[in-house]
Amino acid sequence: MSGTAAKIGLGADLFDTTGRPMFGPAPLSLFSDAGLAWDVVPVKGGQMPPEAFADYEALFIGGAKVSDAELKGESGRLRVIARNGVGYDAIDTSALNMRGILLTNTPIPVRYAVGSIAVAFILALSLRMPLKSRLAREGRWRERGNYPGVGLPGRTLGIVGLGGIGRELVRLMQPYGMTILAADPHVGSAAAADVGVELCSLEELMKRSDFVVVACLLNEETRHLLNRTRLALMKPTAYLINVARGPIVEEEALIAALREERIAGAALDVFEQEPPDPANPLFAMDNVISTAHCLCWTDTFLDAVARDAITGIINVIQGRLPDFIVNSEAKTHPRVRAWSGAA
Repeated sequence: MSGTAAKIGLGADLFDTTGRPMFGPAPLSLFSDAGLAWDVVPVKGGQMPPEAFADYEALFIGGAKVSDAELKGESGRLRVIARNGVGYDAIDTSALNMRGILLTNTPIPVRYAVGSIAVAFILALSLRMPLKSRLAREGRWRERGNYPGVGLPGRTLGIVGLGGIGRELVRLMQPYGMTILAADPHVGSAAAADVGVELCSLEELMKRSDFVVVACLLNEETRHLLNRTRLALMKPTAYLINVARGPIVEEEALIAALREERIAGAALDVFEQEPPDPANPLFAMDNVISTAHCLCWTDTFLDAVARDAITGIINVIQGRLPDFIVNSEAKTHPRVRAWSGAA
């Protein structure tokens, strides 16, 4: 704990197994500089205890779930929940709006960080890096010529979701000489053309792409967006990459497509169930790269995300509206107007 009064609650899932903040100690100095205290709040089974929503003016959370049921004991003190990241599919924004509680996220550092891991996955798959690493470690040097990679120039990249991460991925992939498609019902053709992308239907994207990258938010519209039917549209030589949220892809259908060699492979930083079952068939597949929803966690990324989240919390405690408010409807709630002085 730091400071003179416990007004801020930090989710325990923001700390590593040694008790050290994953983002390092430096961002926490922003709280002490502002004369604010912070406590660590337990997170068990992805949930905070109900009293957390009554005891604090602000909560800084990792992946904790926030539902209407958990907010029922909320005392009227809580002003803001700051999400360490950009996705908020585990948070009931309607329940927050009803109570006048702001939700913030940190989209700016996330764009490059997640875009860059999509690039890393594309390169690793195209170069067949896991297989070639195994050849070296297993002394199979003579087999090098059996497994050429896939050159990217002239190939087609399809991006599902042309938001901040999708647009950053477009920028990062410009030097590779690929045709870039995007499917996003919330983006117009002119806006897509402005960033050098051909907008098309999701079905056309799945058919034409050599690499499909999932980069959209998870919501009821996108849950199982890439289902058995849409996965069946992919080329047998194509790869699927998911850097967004696991449930956007129907995992059982993906496993079947990989087993039956209807697609060439996949790279996944996210899974339908997290943490996934260690017996998940995806982990036994040689044509799948799996990481633990943490590949973008670099020192600079974690520091930047924490600083943005903490700065937003400090603004709220000091009576100012923060940047990056997810649920803008809550700004008009009488409770928010009371502490922010908004007309």
